[in-house]
Amino acid sequence: MDSFQMSPAALLALNAVLAFMMFGVSLGLRPSDFSNVLRRPVAPVTGLVAQFMLLPAITCLATWALDVSPGLALGMILVSCCPGGSFSNVMTWIGRANVATSVSMTAVSSLAAVVMTPFNFALYGHLNPNTRDTLQAIALPAENMVLIVVLVLALPMLLGMIIGARFPDFARNSDRFFRTASLGVFLLFVAVSFSKHWETALQVAGSVLLLVIAHNALAFVIGDVSGRLARLPVGDRRAVTMEVGIQNSGLALAILFTFYPSAGEMLVVAGFWGVWHLVSGLSLAGYWNFTNRRAQQEVAQADLA
Repeated sequence: MDSFQMSPAALLALNAVLAFMMFGVSLGLRPSDFSNVLRRPVAPVTGLVAQFMLLPAITCLATWALDVSPGLALGMILVSCCPGGSFSNVMTWIGRANVATSVSMTAVSSLAAVVMTPFNFALYGHLNPNTRDTLQAIALPAENMVLIVVLVLALPMLLGMIIGARFPDFARNSDRFFRTASLGVFLLFVAVSFSKHWETALQVAGSVLLLVIAHNALAFVIGDVSGRLARLPVGDRRAVTMEVGIQNSGLALAILFTFYPSAGEMLVVAGFWGVWHLVSGLSLAGYWNFTNRRAQQEVAQADLA
């Protein structure tokens, strides 16, 4: 499979897009969102365990058991090691779940990713005997991966929180713009990047798409089951489900394009994830919204009767 090389300008643009997305999401964050985790830790901790422990571990076992090719397996492992995606909060809101839980999870997981994403990728890439040699062949110092996570997640988050606190009217009025613009720019970037390597992507499109759909479904199931085992209320359980199922595949793309441009299969996995989890997440949120509305209508009709 050929290399997905990108120019330095394109790499800078990709990282800027991710930083822009994180900045926009963080405008509404406040220190209380972090302290809420300490006051009501069950839901956020359940989600973080599912996201940073269960999903990578089960992904590693599944790719090993199913004998997935090393490149595709490493791509799946890398995506599973990323924090929750920046659109999970919007989808949680659409699905009428607990947005506060989702926001607190996004904030904490984005900071935890500075350590957990490089650590988990190295750990589970090594534990799977099928990916071990491939991982060693593309190995890079962990501090390089930490640096990019800090630059595209941690620093934009802190800047967004500072600006949001200093200019609350700006944060409130620009929320919809940032979310809409982030989605459009990210999808456009993915489309343009892969259009230059369309033939390569088509070579593995069938198998990769099935893997991505199954992997994404697995992530949603892990989130839902974890919430049920923790006996979370429906709103919290749905927030955890969405947070675990919507992974920051944009971060995975940034890491791959920056450090592993020759890992074509890994890039295709991350790129397909970036599109598919939006489709599945919006579909699930829409279903939750529909069931909530129907339940409210049934209650209203019962009261009238």
